[in-house]
Amino acid sequence: MIIPNKLKVGDTIGVLAPSGPIIGQKIEELEEAKKIIEKLGFKVKYSKNLFSNTNGYSSTAKEKAEDINEMFVDKDVNMIWCAKGGNNSNSTFEYLDYNLIKENPKIICGYSDITSLTNMITEKTGLVTFSATNFKTIATDETDYSLKEVLKRFVDGNLELGQKDDKDITIQEGTATGDLIGGNLFLTKGMSSGKYKLDFTDKILFLEELSLETEPAMASNFLYYMKQNEVFDKIKGLWIGNYEHESGISLEKIISDVLELPNEKYKFPIIKSNYFGHTERKTVIPIGTKAQINTKEERKIKLIENCVR
Repeated sequence: MIIPNKLKVGDTIGVLAPSGPIIGQKIEELEEAKKIIEKLGFKVKYSKNLFSNTNGYSSTAKEKAEDINEMFVDKDVNMIWCAKGGNNSNSTFEYLDYNLIKENPKIICGYSDITSLTNMITEKTGLVTFSATNFKTIATDETDYSLKEVLKRFVDGNLELGQKDDKDITIQEGTATGDLIGGNLFLTKGMSSGKYKLDFTDKILFLEELSLETEPAMASNFLYYMKQNEVFDKIKGLWIGNYEHESGISLEKIISDVLELPNEKYKFPIIKSNYFGHTERKTVIPIGTKAQINTKEERKIKLIENCVR
């Protein structure tokens, strides 16, 4: 495990777009986010291909990977913040220089489609990466919840998940300790088999899904795929995040249906929280460091290992 350095006021944050393109109104939103961050005392450096849209739907896989590799090797950049989500950050996998990343560890974060990138970097290098709000989103959020969580984790090194008024709900009782893995359900499902698969053994898996794009039957499809590829045979615990479908059907209900709970085969603890995922309230979740679930506690999950130093 490689732990990146904390962020200090005055440090430079590198911004890149390994997923969807920064075009149209998104350019203005990105510039607004830059102003917010600079006002807090940080410098912002844009990657070379940040505004590229070579393919007409995103920059090319090689352009994206070039930006990631260059940001890791750039001695002036202290943290890498992904600009936004999209659909194809996995296109970078074969073009990333994993040895270079390993030799130049630093914070990298994002959520949604960035799930693919952060989990694969952790899988290939042992570097702790982070599920956190995207850079652009800090300008479009209605509150500063997610930005405060970023500063709390990366600047202060605080290990608290969420804020005092956030709640955890027990779906299935128990205790578990394991390294965190996961993020968006659709993207995590895609890495449960194949050449670029993740190792889910003894992990605490966290999952969320965007209900606007994923109806309950599709979420069931993703979860069955993971079940059929034995993901749920390997994990130690399951942590469910935001999913608010208009049908009122919850992600925890879908998971209970798929796993046929209660089930002697899947006795790990399952909890639900509403402070990560496609929601205003996004905490910062490290990928690759240990967390502990204890359903008897009021706050049912906690980080038990430093994720920045």
